Amino acid sequence: MTLATAYRNKIDALWLDFHSGGITNPITVIEQISYLMFARLLDISESREEKRAARLKKDFKRTFPADKQHLRWSHFRNEGGDRMLTIVRDEFFPFMRTNLQQHPLGRYLKDANCLIPSGNLLSRAVAAIEELPLTEGDAKGDIYEHLLGKLATAGIAGQFRSPRHIIRAMVEMLDPKPTDTVCDPACGTGGFLISVMLYLYEKYSTAALVETDAEGNKHYPGDLLEPYLDHIRGGMFNGFDFDITMLRTAAMNLLLHNVESPSIHYQDTLGSNFSEKFPKECSNCFDVMLANPPFKGTIDLENVDPMLKSKVKTKKTELLFLVLILHMLKMGGRAAVIVPDGVLFGSSQAHLGVRQLIVDDNQLEAVISLPAGVFKPYAGVSTAILIFAKGGRTDDVWFYDVQADGYSLDDKRTPQPDKNDLPDLVKQWKARNPKKESDRSAKHFFVPVADIRENKYDLSLNRYKVTKHEETTYDPPKTILKRMDKLGQEVLKDIDELEGMLK
Repeated sequence: MTLATAYRNKIDALWLDFHSGGITNPITVIEQISYLMFARLLDISESREEKRAARLKKDFKRTFPADKQHLRWSHFRNEGGDRMLTIVRDEFFPFMRTNLQQHPLGRYLKDANCLIPSGNLLSRAVAAIEELPLTEGDAKGDIYEHLLGKLATAGIAGQFRSPRHIIRAMVEMLDPKPTDTVCDPACGTGGFLISVMLYLYEKYSTAALVETDAEGNKHYPGDLLEPYLDHIRGGMFNGFDFDITMLRTAAMNLLLHNVESPSIHYQDTLGSNFSEKFPKECSNCFDVMLANPPFKGTIDLENVDPMLKSKVKTKKTELLFLVLILHMLKMGGRAAVIVPDGVLFGSSQAHLGVRQLIVDDNQLEAVISLPAGVFKPYAGVSTAILIFAKGGRTDDVWFYDVQADGYSLDDKRTPQPDKNDLPDLVKQWKARNPKKESDRSAKHFFVPVADIRENKYDLSLNRYKVTKHEETTYDPPKTILKRMDKLGQEVLKDIDELEGMLK
């Protein structure tokens, strides 16, 4: 049993405990578990600061003042169930709602309530969360993903968690800088924003200071980010979503990755009031945009932002988000966006119009075809990644055919590290050269924009990829028949021998 399986089982058991304890709404279960995980992480952070302060012989600003130490996870988790429930429900949650208002996460916690009905359930939940590897690498993200997988509504509105390894490849291809402003207009749990932060930590660390723990995990200090910390902690990371539960999760995740004041807002960015409420962010604002916006959802055209309706008449969210992202980018800003395959070849006026907008008025840099199954078990829809820049001119478009992402493409998504095109995707992207990559039978190649225009702006890889047919030679039919006759005679001879043995 792997560690991942072990803690998945713990989450599964905890999930059943919540159901048997009377909390059956999946979103409520996720929220309550998230609050408790946050309580533990707050305590972990406080303990680290205590040790650091002791080592440096310096004081620090405590999250838990001296008279609130009993509200720390490490203190109340040792209490009996009923006493623990009294502390958590009647003291910790009010503390979280009020005393953390100056905390960057405070505005997302002002309506947080403990809905756990019994000390027994709370005690089991605390014991289970105590065993989760919340301090090990990206385990928090895995846990959230597993939790999100339990949402009965997942996929109904096209919302599901983006695989982290796909996100990582997209981030590496855009190569964000610590001076950039980054935005995800449908940020969900904040996976893209967190991945950018982790990428910067890895890239801007002095090699000699990188530590490797006993399990081989590397820890990057990000010491070379020092000149940019005010920007990173303040205005660099921006996200919007209209699911308050996901928004809290995103804010918690970013906070725990040292993004102290992320600009995370409750807002439908396709909605008619977006440009009114966020006039700065809605236009020419960001250097980098990364997104896996919800698609195949339904949307009321009356509620769509007038700016978007002026560009494209459609209810399809995947098309509206592409127009929105172009509008939100600064001139020269770049985006990597996951889209369903239909965006690449759809024949409606809206589909064609959006593709023309990207190709003719901006710079389409790449179309990366992903294998169907990347988003299983949530969805089996075929998708692609579009990489484009606002403004500029499209000359040649780079295509890459990702056939494997390191996991099986069925619902089990079993790790298959020997079948993974993503490292090569990033490597080839960095070394791409339109003068050398013209072989359309290869895994990656360039297509001149003239060819794309001739094909009605069709961006599907199969439109341009050439499949090589390898000729196979066979023996002449007479030779094959002679061989079959010889084999038949040998079989008859064996049968005669067997019949002789039975006499």
